[in-house]
Amino acid sequence: MITYNPKDWFRLIFRFHSSDTFRILLPTMTMLGALTGGLVFLELHSKLHFKSPTIFHQIIGFVLSMLLVFRINTAYERWWEGRKLWGSLVNNSRSLMSKIQSLLGAKHAGDLALLRDALSTFPYALRDHLRDDARAEDLPAFGNVDRRALLTAQNRPLYLHSFLVRHLQELRSHGVLTDEQLLYLNGELFSLIDITGACERIKNSPIPFSYSLFLKKIIFVYVITMPIAFSFDFSYWAVPAVMIIFYAFASLELISEEVEEPFGTEANDLPTDELADKIRADILTITTPALSRERIPKIPA
Repeated sequence: MITYNPKDWFRLIFRFHSSDTFRILLPTMTMLGALTGGLVFLELHSKLHFKSPTIFHQIIGFVLSMLLVFRINTAYERWWEGRKLWGSLVNNSRSLMSKIQSLLGAKHAGDLALLRDALSTFPYALRDHLRDDARAEDLPAFGNVDRRALLTAQNRPLYLHSFLVRHLQELRSHGVLTDEQLLYLNGELFSLIDITGACERIKNSPIPFSYSLFLKKIIFVYVITMPIAFSFDFSYWAVPAVMIIFYAFASLELISEEVEEPFGTEANDLPTDELADKIRADILTITTPALSRERIPKIPA
């Protein structure tokens, strides 16, 4: 995700980056401008004359504008829902770790370290799961978590959640935790799997194929007929006019396609790397006072 100052208009207007739609659309804009220029030349210097389909473009332009408004609003809703889910993950991870630390403390430092490492690895596992990335090097040091079992798990967030639940149940069976204390942790524990499922829903449910196909077709029809309409009314001024209008409409569709899948690594995607680092740092901050009182043996990887 790009960090920027939204009040710095001058720099934003003249700033370009790899995902800027102007770079992506420039070849098509150039071809469309050349086509418009050729039609204007024929209109002015030959016996071939075009009738301006003004009413057609007014109607299609209005329909297209409504469709694009709906399209970009839907894409942004998906992006914002993803951001809210990761914000909940930050808060619930802090809360869960604080509760576990208060219940176990330095007396059960080994169990506390095991739960700490599992919970601090969870956001990284969720991030990679949403990106379909199973590379081990993208995960942090697992500490006391079973490395082999985690790496071979088909769904790593689900494995870590099950690991947390199983270990807390073992602590209850050994009398370390009571039923009431386990119920005290249940809300934050359930939220981990709830957030995972909601993120998977966003990732695996793009807008319906028919809607996306229809929108692209109507943009194509509108754009391909623009040179005929504009060459009749605006002469050579039709060249920049057609290029600008095409840039505006096509950019909205490209931005929507990028924003509606917010868990990747593109410029407009959510800062899941930074959020995962923040969760891990907060968990370490919460547990450091208790764990620093007793040396914790490490389980070999």
